Amino acid sequence: MPQLVDVQNMCRWINHHGVEKLIAGIQSYIEEDFVRWESFDKIPRVASHTPIGVIELMPTSDSNEYAFKYVNGHPSNPTRGYQTVTAFGVLADVDNGYPTFEAEMTLLTALRTAATSAMAAKYLARKESEVMAMIGAGSQSEFQALGFRAALGIERVRIFDIDPDAMEKFRRNIEPLGIEVYMAASVEDAVEGADIITTCTADKAQNTILDYSLIRPGVHLNGVGGDCPGKTELDARILDDATVFVEFPPQTRIEGEIQNKDDDFEVVELWKVIAGKHEGRTSDEEITLFDSVGFAIEDFSALRYLRDSVAGTEFQEFIDLVADPEDPKDLFSLTTNVLTPL
Repeated sequence: MPQLVDVQNMCRWINHHGVEKLIAGIQSYIEEDFVRWESFDKIPRVASHTPIGVIELMPTSDSNEYAFKYVNGHPSNPTRGYQTVTAFGVLADVDNGYPTFEAEMTLLTALRTAATSAMAAKYLARKESEVMAMIGAGSQSEFQALGFRAALGIERVRIFDIDPDAMEKFRRNIEPLGIEVYMAASVEDAVEGADIITTCTADKAQNTILDYSLIRPGVHLNGVGGDCPGKTELDARILDDATVFVEFPPQTRIEGEIQNKDDDFEVVELWKVIAGKHEGRTSDEEITLFDSVGFAIEDFSALRYLRDSVAGTEFQEFIDLVADPEDPKDLFSLTTNVLTPL
């Protein structure tokens, strides 16, 4: 029967190992899978849009295992008492099509998003980077801060959000973990002296969270919040001065910051950098931008890591998900027999 990691066991697993260790572990799996990027089936995620949000399916397969994630994005949800993002995911055996593993992915997506951001920065940010500016103090912010410490040793974060309570929440969660937090008065204040700038806001609108005038040579930009059509965060002029790295161009051109650019706007696929097929940062003066929208291979990697980590432990259960009669041709027999509880 398929393994299951539900919300309670996900929380226990994270608490047992610690956020930074798990982000680092997921990052290593993502790097492994990016190196073999060409072996995966890839399509842009399948999205159902409404005026207030989106529901998406994110599938991929490496010919041995198939994975998908169900995920929503509803920016107004917190005002109604709901999470902006919720998700779950499945792994299946390509050989017989049976699902083998199922997990909650609201928390797991937060870990894998931070892991992907940190992985990109490992290859694209200047090696001596010490300070990160974080624009947006929502649900992803703490994971991003810990991911960057795990990957680059960043221990100073300058945070800004239009909601003071969100900034205080970030400070309350992160300072006890040993990261120095500066609560900025504005975006301009936050990016002052920052080596890395992460934008992670939720509004489904074409905003200019980060103005062109605030970008200095050598900075690495981690654009996380622009992840669906009609939702961007950066002054489009920034892209003209930066080397832009993306996950899967057919998806990023629909959903990322580059949706505001022509279809022939030049980008570098991040997997090529990880696999050693393309240069990452080429100088200390270069402006690099990771236009992150999240891609199914990253979820595949996160699910693989979770499955391997919880196998044989108390953090997993089993779920009776597959109707599997003794005679494969006699499905009807299950409707007349009472199955013995496990």
